[in-house]
Amino acid sequence: MIILPAIDIIGGQPVRLYQGDYDQKEVVGDSVLQLASRFVNEGASYLHLVDLDGAKAGKRINDAIIVETAKQLSVPVEVGGGIRSIDDIVYYIEHGVDRVILGTSAMEDEAMLKEAVNRFGRHIAVGIDCKDGYVYGRGWLQGSTLYYIDFAKHLQDLGVETVIVTDISKDGTLQGPNVEMLQKLKEQVQLQIVASGGIRDIEDIRKLKAMDLYGAITGKAMVHGTLDLKEAIALCKEG
Repeated sequence: MIILPAIDIIGGQPVRLYQGDYDQKEVVGDSVLQLASRFVNEGASYLHLVDLDGAKAGKRINDAIIVETAKQLSVPVEVGGGIRSIDDIVYYIEHGVDRVILGTSAMEDEAMLKEAVNRFGRHIAVGIDCKDGYVYGRGWLQGSTLYYIDFAKHLQDLGVETVIVTDISKDGTLQGPNVEMLQKLKEQVQLQIVASGGIRDIEDIRKLKAMDLYGAITGKAMVHGTLDLKEAIALCKEG
């Protein structure tokens, strides 16, 4: 299992939210690049960046900062937030981003999703953000009738390889990931599953590793000192 340190971006600054609430914003670093560099220096092999302004507005907003950060780092990055078209995907991939995460567009524009998967293969991931098992879009502000397992199965049928699964009610709470939700999904699909939301400490990483997931995203725990990134990476390399 790989650890993907997360950097959420609002107004060009690295932030953390509480349960996806834009009104509960905490700035967690002097700059996106500085925080990203810190994570790489601590051993991160992959970073997870999210344009939260873009997710809310439905268009790329913090893309210049994201691209400049990706260029400066020695490890690959994945990017989500505000990616609504093939042109958006091409922009990021041509500017050095390794994997592009589709969220709202994967829910609302299947034709675009199919084209993206056919053209870019493993460079496309889909974010499955949910509350009470149902998928949310538009920066976590709009619900749907899509059940997360049904959605994941459909994505698998379309050729998606990687999904990032977030329980919105856990995100930013440091209350632990929704292991039960992740386990149910793991039993139903053969996708690369990245767990996101709620990770607090090394015991949470241990639980997720035991499930044989592809990856785990964590942000707030490292900023608040409840999780040591170096220790988490070392644990994931064991065995």
